[in-house]
Amino acid sequence: MRVYLAAAMTNPQRDTRVVEEVLKALHEAGHEVLTPHVVGEVEDASDAHVSDAQLAQRDLAWLQQADCLVAEVSTPSHGVGIEVMAAVSAGKPVLAIAREGAPVSRLLSGLPGLTLTRYASQAQAVALACAFLEHLGGRA
Repeated sequence: MRVYLAAAMTNPQRDTRVVEEVLKALHEAGHEVLTPHVVGEVEDASDAHVSDAQLAQRDLAWLQQADCLVAEVSTPSHGVGIEVMAAVSAGKPVLAIAREGAPVSRLLSGLPGLTLTRYASQAQAVALACAFLEHLGGRA
């Protein structure tokens, strides 16, 4: 499956360890992740060399190509919220995963077509993402 993986990019509070593990597991399962750069350092990312308009156009085009969206939503992010809403509006399946105890917008968690799950460990986050893709018939 083609997966759009979303996570906070510019919030200094972001923790990429879980997203790195999810990305690794999706690659190992043979899925095509359209956004592997979400785990990199923002300053080093190729995103630093494109305009805001180019970035928005590119990311929304990737989202249209994706079969589904998996979003780590423990860290607040306007961009992730926009990506989730765009995916829901396009009728794409959306999994939002959040650390246990992390506050998540009720508006986001109440969107139709979005499944919100909580994890206590990196291994559990990976298992949730993999189970979501399997449920979609997403063997790569």
